[in-house]
Amino acid sequence: MREFVKHNADAPPGFFACEAAGLRWLSAVAGGVPCAPVLGWDRTSLTLGWLAGAASTADAAREFGRRLAVTHDGGAPAFGAAPDGWQGPGFFGPLHHPLPMSLTAHRSWGQFYAEERLMPMLERAADRLGPDGRDAVERVAERCRGGHFDDDDPPARLHGDLWNGNVMWTPDGAVLIDPAAHGGHRETDLAMLALFGCPHLDAVHDGYRDVHPLRPGWRDRVVLHQLYPLLAHVVL
Repeated sequence: MREFVKHNADAPPGFFACEAAGLRWLSAVAGGVPCAPVLGWDRTSLTLGWLAGAASTADAAREFGRRLAVTHDGGAPAFGAAPDGWQGPGFFGPLHHPLPMSLTAHRSWGQFYAEERLMPMLERAADRLGPDGRDAVERVAERCRGGHFDDDDPPARLHGDLWNGNVMWTPDGAVLIDPAAHGGHRETDLAMLALFGCPHLDAVHDGYRDVHPLRPGWRDRVVLHQLYPLLAHVVL
């Protein structure tokens, strides 16, 4: 098999092992979105099977949406739970500047999102946001802690960094790369797809809802789920 090797000599300990665990966890869901095959890893690199590129189509996007819903329905033990086979911290962001990402389990999504996502990233971004920006994020976090956005949807099996650049379009359809996998809310992955644009996004949504209907008001909550990655971009 032709190989693709990701390399970062300065990667934090466990970075590539965590990514390998995430790819395998996501791939374990029968009928879900396939991931780049993991061939091996060490402290400074991850070796994957090569993926041939292809143009995206509406039909491929709709099938991607269906399969993404199946992946999410594969579930996780808790909000914030690590992928199976991984015991350490997680990572979020680009290969050469990964940011630490907590993998601490919570029973409620709002508590998890406030304590393990918004507030840690706010602390890193605070100097660049100014008092008004900090206050705005803190008020959102407080609403999350209070359960304002909680529902009865169980923890989903998330890619966790599902912007368009981490979806490879191949002759056989969409394949996932570069996860920040964890248990979370399904709307988070969908919000990430919308953050920087995704080809045929409406078709992705249609396919997703064929398998798993989304709770009313999900479009209004897209910006809530985008707040964490936007704070990460402030930091970066």
